[in-house]
Amino acid sequence: MFQEEIILCGSSAYTKKYYLNEMFEGLPKGIQDELKIMCVLYTEDIGGILTLFFDQDGRLQFRTEADEGDLLYDDIGSVLKVKQLQQTKQELLEALELYVKVLL
Repeated sequence: MFQEEIILCGSSAYTKKYYLNEMFEGLPKGIQDELKIMCVLYTEDIGGILTLFFDQDGRLQFRTEADEGDLLYDDIGSVLKVKQLQQTKQELLEALELYVKVLL
């Protein structure tokens, strides 16, 4: 479907910044806010960097990473938190997948 992955948004505990790809600035403000809250809370709770992106098939994926020397990053908590977000935000995530398939 896509030639390469497309980043939707991300958050970093290191820089204390949130990023929303300008391609998605047309999303309703409420959805943009929900994405920001979800990403920032994740990095505040777990640490590291969280990136949401659409893979080549148009599926929304979560990528987590941490600096090598980051002793505060919670590997196990990261997996659990991503699963929790995928369950509690399932409707939002599915709507975003549909949105990107229609948009592109």
